[in-house]
Amino acid sequence: MLFTAVSWLRWGLALSVPLLITAIWDFFQRKHTLRRNYPLVARIRWIMEDLRPFARAYVVEGDLEGRPFNHDERSLVYARAKGQLDSHPFGTELDVYSDEYEWLAHSIVPNEQAPHEWRVDVGSSQCSQPYSASLLNISAMSFGSLSANAIMALNKGAAAGRFYHDTGEGGLSRYHRSHGGDLVWEIGSGYFGCRDSNGSFDAGKFAETAREAQVKMIEVKLSQGAKPGHGGVLPGAKVTKEIAETRGVPQGRDVISPAAHSTFSTPIELLEWAAELRELSGGKPVGIKLCVGKPHEVFAICKAMLETGIRLDYIVVDGAEGGTGAAPVEFSNRVGMPLREGLILVRNALVGTGLKDEIKIAAAGKVHSGAGLAMNFGLGADWCNAGRAFMFALGCVQSMQCHTDRCPTGIATQDVTRQRGLVVPTKAERVARFQRHTLHALREMVVAMGLENPWQIEPCHISERLNSARSDTIDNIYGFIEGEQLLSDPKTTQYARDWAAAQAHSFGDVTCPQNRD
Repeated sequence: MLFTAVSWLRWGLALSVPLLITAIWDFFQRKHTLRRNYPLVARIRWIMEDLRPFARAYVVEGDLEGRPFNHDERSLVYARAKGQLDSHPFGTELDVYSDEYEWLAHSIVPNEQAPHEWRVDVGSSQCSQPYSASLLNISAMSFGSLSANAIMALNKGAAAGRFYHDTGEGGLSRYHRSHGGDLVWEIGSGYFGCRDSNGSFDAGKFAETAREAQVKMIEVKLSQGAKPGHGGVLPGAKVTKEIAETRGVPQGRDVISPAAHSTFSTPIELLEWAAELRELSGGKPVGIKLCVGKPHEVFAICKAMLETGIRLDYIVVDGAEGGTGAAPVEFSNRVGMPLREGLILVRNALVGTGLKDEIKIAAAGKVHSGAGLAMNFGLGADWCNAGRAFMFALGCVQSMQCHTDRCPTGIATQDVTRQRGLVVPTKAERVARFQRHTLHALREMVVAMGLENPWQIEPCHISERLNSARSDTIDNIYGFIEGEQLLSDPKTTQYARDWAAAQAHSFGDVTCPQNRD
C-alpha cells in the first residue's frame, strides 16, 4: 500500500512540477498579456489555434464549405488518386438555383466515337523542337517549396502518365531528373540555375541545362497567381546545401527573387530575350506565365509580336485563385485577375490580333476535375496545369502549413523526419492515376456534349446563373471578340482604351479617365 502511494506521488510530481514551472514562467514573462494574467491556462488558446484548421476541416465544415478547396473537391481527387469509386449518390449537393451553379450543355446525341486521348502540339513556326503536351500537367512547384520526396513522386508519376512536370522557379534539381519525366523549366526573376554571382542571367549556364533531353519547354515566369507583382526572400536558414546547389546561390545566405526581371523592361526586349532562350535551348518552345493584371500590358506584348515578327510559343494564364506558394494576405485577397477573366482576356488578345493559330494557351488555377478542364477549354485554353490537385494526389490534407516547414504529410517541408512518410513509388502511382482518371472524366464530358475534342467546346456551351430566376451562356455574359477584330475595328470591342494605350516599346501605364462634376 505504501509502495503504491509513493508511486502515485512520484507520478504526480513528474506531471505537476513542469506545469508549475511553466505557470511561474508565464506569470513573470512580459511578452504575452494573456499568459501573464492567466498563467498556463492561456496556453490552451495557442493549442486551439494550432488545432483549428484540422478541427474545422473534419468536424465543423460542411462538404461544400471549406476553402480554398472544399471537402467534396478534395475527396474527388483522393478517390481518383487511389483508384476508388468517384461517383456521388442521391443528386448534387449544389443549390442549382444559386450563383454557385454553372453547367455544360450536353447533347441528345452523345458522340461515343470520340478519341480516347488527345495531345496538343506546342510550338510556333519559329520553334524547331515542338512538344506534344498532355491536356493536364503538373504546375510550377519548386524544390525547396516542396520536399525532395514530393518532387521525385511527382516526376515519377509524370513519367508513368506521359505528362509534364513544371520545375517552378527554384531551379532544376537532381530530384526533378530522378525518374526521367518530361520537364518544363521555369525561369523566374532570380534566374535560379542560370545566374551568375551577381544574380544576373547567365546564357552559358542556361544553354547547358536547357539542352538536356528531359527539358521539353522553357517558361518565363512574369508573375504568379498567389502574389502577382511581388518578389520573395528565402531566408538563409532554409538555404541548405542541396537548395544552394540547385539554385546556384551561396549556402546559408538569404536568397532574393526580385519583383521584376533584369533582362528586359519593354515588350520588345521581352520577346528578344525569349527568342534568345529559344536559340540557346536548341529550338525548344519558349513561353511566358503570368497572372493578368493590366490588360494593356498583354496587348503591348501582342503589338510587339506583330512589330518584331518574334513569336512566343505559348502563354500560361495563372489565376488570382493562388497556388501552393505562400503570399502576403493582401496579395492573395486583393491583387490579380481571376483565371476566368484572365483566360478570356488572353484568348481575346491572341484571337483579336490573329496570333492564336501559332500561340497556345494553358490555364492554371484550382483545376482539379474533368468539368473544370472542359470549362477552361471552352474559354480558350489549349491545355491545363494543376498544382494543389496534384498535392492532394500525393496526400496533402490542406493543413495550411506549407510556409512553416511543418507540413504533416511531408510534401511542403524540408524536415527529413516528416518526409519519411511520403513513399515515392506509392505516391507516384497516385499522381499518375489521378491524372489519368481526370482526363477520362474530361473525355466523358466531351462525349456527352456530342463533340469530337475539347477544343470544340465553345462559350455558348457553358451557362451560369445570374440570380435565382435568370441564367445565360458565357458568351452573353463576357465579350468574346472575333478574329483580328483588334486590328480591324478595336473601337467596337470592350478593350478600346487598353488597346489604344498599349505600346510595343513600353509597358507604360494607362491614365484612366476621371468623371468630375
